[in-house]
Amino acid sequence: MKIKPSDFPILAQQVNQHRLVYLDSAATSQKPASVLATLNQYYTHDNANVHRGIYDLSQRATTAYELARDKVQHFIHAKRREEILFTRGTTEAINWVAQTYGMTHINPGDEIVISYMEHHANIVPWQQLAKQRGATLKYIRLAANGTLDMHDADKQITARTKIVSITQASNVLGVVNPIKQIAALAHAQHAVLLVDGAQSVPHMPIDVQQLDADFFVFSGHKMMGPTGIGVLYGKRDLLAHIPPAQFGGEMVTIVSQNDAHFQPLPWRFEAGTPNIAGAIGLGAAIDYLLTLDMVEVAKYEQQLTQYALESLHKIDAITVYGADDVHQTGIITFNMAGVHAHDLATALDQLGIAVRAGHHCAQPLMRYLGVAATVRMSFYVYNTLDDIDDTVAAIKEIKDYFKK
Repeated sequence: MKIKPSDFPILAQQVNQHRLVYLDSAATSQKPASVLATLNQYYTHDNANVHRGIYDLSQRATTAYELARDKVQHFIHAKRREEILFTRGTTEAINWVAQTYGMTHINPGDEIVISYMEHHANIVPWQQLAKQRGATLKYIRLAANGTLDMHDADKQITARTKIVSITQASNVLGVVNPIKQIAALAHAQHAVLLVDGAQSVPHMPIDVQQLDADFFVFSGHKMMGPTGIGVLYGKRDLLAHIPPAQFGGEMVTIVSQNDAHFQPLPWRFEAGTPNIAGAIGLGAAIDYLLTLDMVEVAKYEQQLTQYALESLHKIDAITVYGADDVHQTGIITFNMAGVHAHDLATALDQLGIAVRAGHHCAQPLMRYLGVAATVRMSFYVYNTLDDIDDTVAAIKEIKDYFKK
């Protein structure tokens, strides 16, 4: 990968008198200098509201904001720019679909199908929708190696199923699901498919048309963009027939005392002042990722992951969750015998190594695995083999300490 140390200035610091090794990119990624410069440029030169002003600053801000929409469209290979809606993130995007499409298409007795590997953001909105509409929420089981059990998927998706919502890549196990196959199962039953791409878009090439996803959602902050910006992609024919998720200024054309007329797509869904800087920053993040080539990003992360797995498997006290022999992102989740996940993460932090410990907003999966918490390492393009070597050496040191 063509990564210069100066690209990610935050990584140059020391933590607890040790070199910072950042292994929590599945929670949020670090930002390249080019994204930081873009945000600074916007706030120091172009800061104005969009779509409203005829003056120069507003026109420049609007152009940059809408250019970001075009960049997202091409990055995920959407057919039309109006299929790209800006949200605050993956969570809001899923809630929008649940409370718009879901509220108008789910009736008592209908089914919503998800899986045991979903993030809470792809569980709780569907739980609430099922309660509101008298529907049944069903879970696809996992195979012994942590992958999605496609035989069970075929059984769970029935003629009563109206919505299937599945993560493309697990935020705990790192496995990548066969979305095109799931889309075929859903569409055969006339159900729509929402894909949670929060853990896939930053790490691999995405083509929503090839996947045949009806809705596809992701967050900017996991792909080197700012926090507070996300994307909801929806097929135009679906978006055109569902109500807006929010109401207010900007998304209307004419407002009378008793009625309002809405903007066309995509602006009818973007009420109020949007996260202008966030969208522009996301566009800059896409520019940076394209210089790396997403195919190469995926290959590089696979190399890091396999190298780390081989090293971890040599430590007899370590249990790794998930499969080594399937397509996966740069996520490894594990536990150390006799040491709580939080204690291990705290000890690693004292050595300058940042990992995540806990249930990772996936409590149903933790219960399914029979554990209360795990430690998660997640890699990105700025990580190196040295990062892995330092982490594995630290884990061995901590293991020996707790044995005393």
